[in-house]
Amino acid sequence: MKKIWLWIKNNKLAAALLVLAAFLLAKNSIYSSLLTKRTTSSTLLPVTGGRDLVGFGASPSSLNFSKTQETAPSTSQERLVIETSNLSLVADDVEQTSQKIIEKTKELGGFMVEVSLTKPEESPLGTIIVRVPEGKKDEALNYFRSLAVKVSSERVLGRDVTDQYEDIGERLATLAKTKVKFEEILEKAEKVDDILRVQRELISLQSQIDSLKGRQEYLEKSAALTKITIYLSSDELALPYQPQGAFRPKVIFKQAVRSLVKTLRGIAKLFIWLAVYSPIWGGALVIIFAIKWFKKRKKKI
Repeated sequence: MKKIWLWIKNNKLAAALLVLAAFLLAKNSIYSSLLTKRTTSSTLLPVTGGRDLVGFGASPSSLNFSKTQETAPSTSQERLVIETSNLSLVADDVEQTSQKIIEKTKELGGFMVEVSLTKPEESPLGTIIVRVPEGKKDEALNYFRSLAVKVSSERVLGRDVTDQYEDIGERLATLAKTKVKFEEILEKAEKVDDILRVQRELISLQSQIDSLKGRQEYLEKSAALTKITIYLSSDELALPYQPQGAFRPKVIFKQAVRSLVKTLRGIAKLFIWLAVYSPIWGGALVIIFAIKWFKKRKKKI
């Protein structure tokens, strides 16, 4: 103990650095453990079996929403919630509808994230991902629904990240205070080794602060801009969320016709392959018949 005490007396600056480093590590580990234990509440609003919107004057409120909700404890402060929505729409013209969706998104102050349009032999299919300001979300969803012949399904998901956001703020405050202390030590440091140690600690602290600020900014922007994914197709069966429930003869007929067409196409492909490889299997048949003919002729002789 005496040796340790003498060392501390002779190396006060180094001892102070060790104490601050231990304090920083302890704080970060505590906040990290608390952050992983936080649970977020979510709001899930699935919609199945949408109703026709064209020709019936149906409004979004007429859709049959089945609600499953987990509410966070009520607090006086505003909650930070990241919302995402998925729409599965039946449209007459997939390409034209996708263009209207992108134009409306820009008009509302949002932007397009991704567009994917495919034209399979059965029916065209499109996937559009956009982000719109949270305040314009309802207007955007209402407009997107109005473009459809039918809303096949809808899903709205809300993820509360308030606790995570607050934890990041607390960690930033702690790191900022620690950084100030290290800067004060740096001003008093005289030895080169001590200066280098403090600078390394400051660089590490600044890296952690930048990382946390980036995460905090990401949460803020994600909460401010709602992500909406729209699936479009002229055929309801091609959509990710397919209709379920009652007996539907038209749907069964379509499936049977497609199965027949697929079988006929498979047979046609087989004949094409046989025709392309005819020089090989045709030549082999000619050789086989020639060998048999020569054997029969020898027997007669």
